[in-house]
Amino acid sequence: MVTVNDYVLKETAWCPGCGNFGIREAVREAVVEMGLEPHQVLFASGVGQAAKLPVYITGNTYTGLHGRTLPAAQGIKMANPALKVFVFGGDGDGYAEGGNHLLHAIRRNVDLTYIVHDNQVFGLTKGQASPTSLEGYIAGMSPEGTRAPSFNPIPFAIAADIGFVARSYSADKKHLTSMIKAATEYQGFALIDVLQPCVTFNKINTYKWYGERVYHLQEDYDPTDKLVAFEKAHEFGDRIPLGIIYRSNRPAYIAGEGNTKEDPFVFRDHNPADFSFLNDENII
Repeated sequence: MVTVNDYVLKETAWCPGCGNFGIREAVREAVVEMGLEPHQVLFASGVGQAAKLPVYITGNTYTGLHGRTLPAAQGIKMANPALKVFVFGGDGDGYAEGGNHLLHAIRRNVDLTYIVHDNQVFGLTKGQASPTSLEGYIAGMSPEGTRAPSFNPIPFAIAADIGFVARSYSADKKHLTSMIKAATEYQGFALIDVLQPCVTFNKINTYKWYGERVYHLQEDYDPTDKLVAFEKAHEFGDRIPLGIIYRSNRPAYIAGEGNTKEDPFVFRDHNPADFSFLNDENII
């Protein structure tokens, strides 16, 4: 039986108190509660992004270009549908550099879980305003405060007809764990926007700031009502809802007929020479 000890925690370079720790713990708890062993999962991120979480936990891993992880993760899932694929991005990585890939991941609806570490700042590159920074946020590159309105990924995702979108908070491990499990069980592309403090660079959106605003959606909330969900998705300010904001029954994109979890393409016998034509300079 799989236990949390199978997902070995490695030494990190994170700042003490960083919200990344809570996210990693919730991921660890979720995969164990689902009975997934390390060889059954793949953790992916862009280089240096989403706190390099795949480097700090046991399992299959993939590290790609900054902001460009989603296309590769979709390819991995389609080649081996038996894998449970978790992709990690930051609010800059996911909503700025990778915004176009996010749009098309929603459109294609490949079955994977995208967990965005949303600390409302570019933490890796030392504190610039990110797409989700609040308007007026003061940073080294915006000493008079950013003038761009804050990007809210939840209504964007619903407008793009996503099948599953949720919001959670890194300091609420129990809730985040439940959201990761629900997203993984959904057969399609699932986005979880995880609010997390950056204790080094973001002195506005702190644990106290989030703690005074976040609340859980009530049990009678219906995430399948798109109009209600769209209205709830715009709630970000004095009150910030946590939970599954919207869920639909869109069918997931499937790699191809005959590519089953029990007999995936990736494990079938093949001859690399059969694909040598891909190196042909004259190929169109």
